[in-house]
Amino acid sequence: MTNTKFGCLPTIIGSVPHKDPVRACELVSHYLRDIPAWPQLPKRTFLENMYAQYSESFPGIVIKGEKIYVDRKQDLTKQLEIFYTDYLANDFSKYALSPEYAAGFHNFIKLDKLNPRAVKGHVTGPVSWGLTVTDETGKGIIYDETLGDVVPKFLRLKASWQEQVLSKLNRNTIIFVDEPYMTAFGSIAMQLSREQIINALEETFAGIKGIKGVHCCGNTDWSILLQTSAHIIHFDAYKYADSLAIYPAEVKKFLDRGGCVGWGVVPTDAESVNKESVASLKDRLESAMEPFTHKGIPFKTLIEQGLLLPACGLGPIGSEAAAERALQLLADLSAYVRGKYL
Repeated sequence: MTNTKFGCLPTIIGSVPHKDPVRACELVSHYLRDIPAWPQLPKRTFLENMYAQYSESFPGIVIKGEKIYVDRKQDLTKQLEIFYTDYLANDFSKYALSPEYAAGFHNFIKLDKLNPRAVKGHVTGPVSWGLTVTDETGKGIIYDETLGDVVPKFLRLKASWQEQVLSKLNRNTIIFVDEPYMTAFGSIAMQLSREQIINALEETFAGIKGIKGVHCCGNTDWSILLQTSAHIIHFDAYKYADSLAIYPAEVKKFLDRGGCVGWGVVPTDAESVNKESVASLKDRLESAMEPFTHKGIPFKTLIEQGLLLPACGLGPIGSEAAAERALQLLADLSAYVRGKYL
């Protein structure tokens, strides 16, 4: 496995509440010097919503207002034929993120004063994307026999294109596959089996040559995600610290093969951000790690094979000031933890 001994360096999931891509890039390059991530700007335009942002070039896709769906009434035969030709040739050149859909990305790749250890990108995962993007009847396209096969292959090409561009900034790339909808696994809201989820994720992961991460910001069956080939598992350690602790054996196996846990210990709501401090978050982090040390995982391993992040994206936090405070807390917490334990 690629080296994932990050020693609790800080990075972010992606979204920030800013509308100005230049200002957003200044912040990530200032606070996240070791592992900057390009900023998603959902408040700038609906096209930067995490589902719309990756929809360009999908067969039959329609964005109307703030609705995104595939129009099955049109004949998709030719579009599907072109897509599968590109997929089989691994030609991801047509699956770019355009400036209109990702202003933060295009400003980020122009930054010339970066000297990072790695750069981080992100793509919405096939489960979440395929459940959110519907057909004209409102049914998630992941359940459509044809389109459901396209979704992970399409996102694979999106991830490949993004990774290739980011690798020009730094050859060490990290691409997260974001799966917020994994919180619905096992409920009536998700009629997908464990095998279907793993297969879809692995198809998307196959487009990533560097380090691949997976993010879910709530309770889920972590044994599924730990079973994939992901190198990093990110979870909300602020509100749901116990959710991962239920799987100590799987986490140990994951760490033993060189995996990294992304501790989402910085909150993403303004009220919590304003009341927390580096000291209080350090206590939360140590408390979240404690169940694993009780199960025989060395504390040093958790620190060495750890990343520190916010619990989720900072896009919904409200104000730019709150997002900046969250980034300051994140950077200061990382510096404290690294100084104390490494």
